Amino acid sequence: MLVWAKRRTGRELGSATVVADSMQTMLCTYLSVIVLVGLLLNATVGWWWADPVAALAIAAVAVREGVEAWRGEHCEDCALPAGGAEPDGCGPGCTDGCCSGGARR
Repeated sequence: MLVWAKRRTGRELGSATVVADSMQTMLCTYLSVIVLVGLLLNATVGWWWADPVAALAIAAVAVREGVEAWRGEHCEDCALPAGGAEPDGCGPGCTDGCCSGGARR
């Protein structure tokens, strides 16, 4: 709910920074859930391997985010117009996280 509220507020304000922060909040939520599941499986059913698998999943997410940042795939260049309209360059097939129809997260 926090991610949705941040994204909506960012679009209403025309703030690419707030929209990007909503994506960061979503990533942190995913990582927290992965850690929690790994630890719970380890503690409750004794699956010693669940925690290392969770660590590998976190590493995979970190690598993906790093590659996207290296390629320049981020929201900082989006020019969000006021009123919640789509940023410039958002059209069919857009995969930028700033485009509502092409959001990957």
